[in-house]
Amino acid sequence: MAISSWLNRLLLVLLLPSLSPANAVEFAGFDITGYGRGGVYSSPAGTPRGAYTLGGDMQKFRLGNEGDNGIEVGIGKSLEVGNNFKLGLMYMPAMWNGQSSNAQGYTSISGLSLAPEAKFWVGQRRLRIQDVHIVDRFLMDYGDNIGAGMTDMSLGFAKLGMGVFSSSTLDKSSSSPNGASRINLDLSEISVNQGGALRLLATAVRGNFQMGSQGVGLSLLHNQSDFLTAGLNNSLFLQSSTGHAGLSGQFQGLGDVATGTAEQPGQRSMRIADALNWQRGAFGGQAVAAWQTAKTDGGVNNGKSTRDIAIGARVSYAFSANFKLLTEVGSTSRSMDGQNRQQLNKITIAPTLALAADFWSRPELRFYVTHISWNAAAAAANAGGFGAGGRMANTVAGAQVEAWW
Repeated sequence: MAISSWLNRLLLVLLLPSLSPANAVEFAGFDITGYGRGGVYSSPAGTPRGAYTLGGDMQKFRLGNEGDNGIEVGIGKSLEVGNNFKLGLMYMPAMWNGQSSNAQGYTSISGLSLAPEAKFWVGQRRLRIQDVHIVDRFLMDYGDNIGAGMTDMSLGFAKLGMGVFSSSTLDKSSSSPNGASRINLDLSEISVNQGGALRLLATAVRGNFQMGSQGVGLSLLHNQSDFLTAGLNNSLFLQSSTGHAGLSGQFQGLGDVATGTAEQPGQRSMRIADALNWQRGAFGGQAVAAWQTAKTDGGVNNGKSTRDIAIGARVSYAFSANFKLLTEVGSTSRSMDGQNRQQLNKITIAPTLALAADFWSRPELRFYVTHISWNAAAAAANAGGFGAGGRMANTVAGAQVEAWW
């Protein structure tokens, strides 16, 4: 039997049960979307199977460094009521490492004569704008709380989205941490140059906070296609926030007396991040460089600063339509006032089976080995985790399936 035929049969057995890539699946009149990952993981006794990070937003290079299992399934229904009016329903339960939650649940309407292209919604909705995949972080993201809003209203020069939120969620609908509320404004598709578009997200937070101020935030994103050369795409993020407004557009450091969740201080934060994405023939990948700083606003550490740096990349080379080799490297550092500088580096090599050759093709079945090393300051700061016993390095391995549809 030819190797390519053997690989195709193996992929049908292992990957197709995870559902088809890219497109929603229609079942009994419902649109089924989702994401899932899971596998088998191995690490030396007493050491974590994944999640080796210094704690910064951009510092968890995820390939061969997750060690978890979970799935999220969106169940959606769109109803044509007449005169182009549409009613939409969406519910998404999630299960991660044995813990269930309600990720989304909302109702939407569209086709109104005053703004036929706009979509109005109420409930709990994810409003994830853009992420850097290799570090598993949405840098602009203003959903995940109960609220109401609108997306995709045409202004001619741009599209407008907005949302008003409480601090409640579907899982904690009886509580409203800090009595907090938030408003977001999202301007997208602002053409500024050939192949380039600007997006702006503004955030304002109010509430009763014991540590720190209320807060505002502003994020600017410039996406450029064919950056320097054809097929290379660049995303530049410039972000700032204060108090209890988070850099991404969400809340920062809420507390809830009813559930015993301690309030965290506010922060004065800034982030500059740049991400490159490419696919040239068999060679694809993503690279990122990020700098982030946070100055504590309130509490016993008021005024103390943390500075995080992350540089890394994941590259993919396809040897055939169904087999590619993934390699990911990442270098991260954290500097905190009054402490020694922490450093953590990782490298992962992962022979991978897939349904297509490009970098973004999913599902993927990866067989990986990851080596992580860190300095004494990182070991001391993480003595209750991967740095226990003064350990300075570790190697983990596993097999993982990742799928989205």
